Amino acid sequence: MRESDASEDGREGDSEPPNPGDSAAPNPGERLDEPVTTEGIASGLREVGVDAGDVVLVHASLSAFGWVCGGAPAVVDALQQVVTEAGTIVMPTHSPGNMEPSNMQHPPVPEDWYGTVRETMPPYRPDVTPTQGMGAIAECFRSFPGVERSDHPQHSFAAWGADAAAVTDDHALEYSLGEDSPLARVYDLDGDVLLLGTTHATNTSIHLAEYRADLDLGERETGSAVLVDGDREWVEYADVDFDDGDFAECGAAFEREHTDAVDRATIGTADVTRASQRALVDHAVDWLAANRD
Repeated sequence: MRESDASEDGREGDSEPPNPGDSAAPNPGERLDEPVTTEGIASGLREVGVDAGDVVLVHASLSAFGWVCGGAPAVVDALQQVVTEAGTIVMPTHSPGNMEPSNMQHPPVPEDWYGTVRETMPPYRPDVTPTQGMGAIAECFRSFPGVERSDHPQHSFAAWGADAAAVTDDHALEYSLGEDSPLARVYDLDGDVLLLGTTHATNTSIHLAEYRADLDLGERETGSAVLVDGDREWVEYADVDFDDGDFAECGAAFEREHTDAVDRATIGTADVTRASQRALVDHAVDWLAANRD
């Protein structure tokens, strides 16, 4: 993911399904025999092997399910019901718009605005700053009771459960998806990646493999507005010039070669995949080194 494309990273699909009261919305009965419920989602999660005490890094698209009774909270309720407080649920809650203005591309801003953006961008605040491009489920999850969110102004993660603090604490400002990130803490905990209606194209864990692979990624300078001792400051920091353009291909190769590390099911109209994050990252380290130019 190049910073110019940062607003696209991790996008999980439509922020909301059509409003059930909207006469222009498609009839959900044309796609589903019955509504998707919290209990139905929980059953599907257990079908792919999710259990109490597990650590799961979730990427989810609400609209992919077809029609969920209760919307995003129903999905979060199901995850918590299955994983329980003995386990840990993690989601990316990125806010990439808080970036160096010279790198903004969606849309680009005029050069004579750069100074104003750096001076006035609101600071990242874990309890206030909304997600961008993460989908309705991640946006809902970040505000659930007991959820903790890491301090990174662009690439934060939220977590709930037994290891929530261990996952989210000490998220480094520089090299934000590398060894001092929640991705690496999920790897240390031998957690799973759970794709709910999404694909490996937006599987953030493969970024951790970019840091670990023998790649000539180069580095970039970026910046964000943050709070330092309660005061807003614009801070500059370094990161690698990561790129998710080949993540779908990398993930497909992983699933072909590691069938024992992958489980699949369908919930509503959503394809659900559970995969060992450690096996995926280890595979991606070798695959990226061999296949990326």
